[in-house]
Amino acid sequence: MASTSTEPHRQTRSLAARRPLVALGLGGTLEWYDWQIFGLLSAFVGPQFFPNHDPVAATLSALAVFAVGFLFRPLGGVVLGLVADRFGRRRVMLGSVAAMALATLVIAAVPGYASLGVWSGVILLLCRVVQGISTGVEGPLATAYAVELTAKGREGRAAGIMSLFVNLGILGASLISFLTSAVVGSAAMQSWGWRVPMAFGAVLGIVIVYMRRQLPESLHPSAAGQRPAESSREVWRGIGKHWLALLAMIFVVGAAQAYNYAWNVGLPTLARSTYKENATSVFAITTLLGVVLVVGSLLTGALADRRKLSRTFVATRLLAVPAVFLMLLYAGPGLGGFSAVLLGGGLVLVLNMTLYNVVSTSLLPAPCRATGVGLGYGIGVALFGGTASYLLVWLGRYGSAWMFPAYTAALCLISVALYLAARRRTGIYAGE
Repeated sequence: MASTSTEPHRQTRSLAARRPLVALGLGGTLEWYDWQIFGLLSAFVGPQFFPNHDPVAATLSALAVFAVGFLFRPLGGVVLGLVADRFGRRRVMLGSVAAMALATLVIAAVPGYASLGVWSGVILLLCRVVQGISTGVEGPLATAYAVELTAKGREGRAAGIMSLFVNLGILGASLISFLTSAVVGSAAMQSWGWRVPMAFGAVLGIVIVYMRRQLPESLHPSAAGQRPAESSREVWRGIGKHWLALLAMIFVVGAAQAYNYAWNVGLPTLARSTYKENATSVFAITTLLGVVLVVGSLLTGALADRRKLSRTFVATRLLAVPAVFLMLLYAGPGLGGFSAVLLGGGLVLVLNMTLYNVVSTSLLPAPCRATGVGLGYGIGVALFGGTASYLLVWLGRYGSAWMFPAYTAALCLISVALYLAARRRTGIYAGE
């Protein structure tokens, strides 16, 4: 009789635990949808907002704006991270999503170069700055927040769930782009159709803000080991004490993001702008990659809980070293080669993208975690992730494509060495 009476209570608790993860995860969906959609559509956005006498040059201009947004992520990580460490996670999680959605709506609606001249590019740049600041802390803080709400020993599951929602954003961006292109055609897509996926992202943001209104606060004085910092000085003192962890985080994040943006943005952009592949076909293939990432994230999270999290991370990161060289097989037009490279490398990509956030955030204690992960994540993404797409297309244009995988492989090896050194020095709170 007792077990019967407690069963509804257990189900209610389980449902209550899932709701915050869903609300947090959907923020990651929006973040990655917005960033992915801009990168995927850069071959359309560039000629609309910049002089289009040279389509590849216009695309590179759009990718440069794409990279500028990343430069502001460390600023957003520090400013919003300090608020989260001093006053709690919830209000930051609300504000970051609202700012992302508003910036995406402006990009979807603003007239192009033909109407506004250089001001169209300025407005585009400002929107990317806003998105950079607002997302500077969204991804890593949402993962840290989720782990703080997750039972000990289930951190891999939390990472898998958060990665699932991130990959839903990547999948959604490819799928909406594919459907829009298939319905309106290439000419309309070039002219106005690219605005439809942007507008969809803005609507998604409104829904997520509504869902996040009831997020619980994970950082409060009554939670052991989770008390907020008493001052900004205390936060910075904690980060300084764990400087090696911060350095490790920069490279752990940077290597994963260089790989990620090469596969999700750089290669598709190279296919459309340099090799003139059919846009609808390219979007169909990137959608398949999104499916691989969604399914693989849950499997990777479950694997990490069954085996030691840190050991799983090191093994999957070392697998990335040979995997990134697959891109050299795509050296000319041909959707078959593009598909093989994108999907083959995607199998290793999902292993890295599922674990990197929870592994890196685990190196810092709770009172300085939001600021530290915001700073480390922002620097890593800005230096190595935001520049990856531009670098890949630029090197490919000048016949030096081999340099990009060599560069990414070196980042992977450095990240493993720094992570192991930081773990020995500071310990790890997740997945021991």
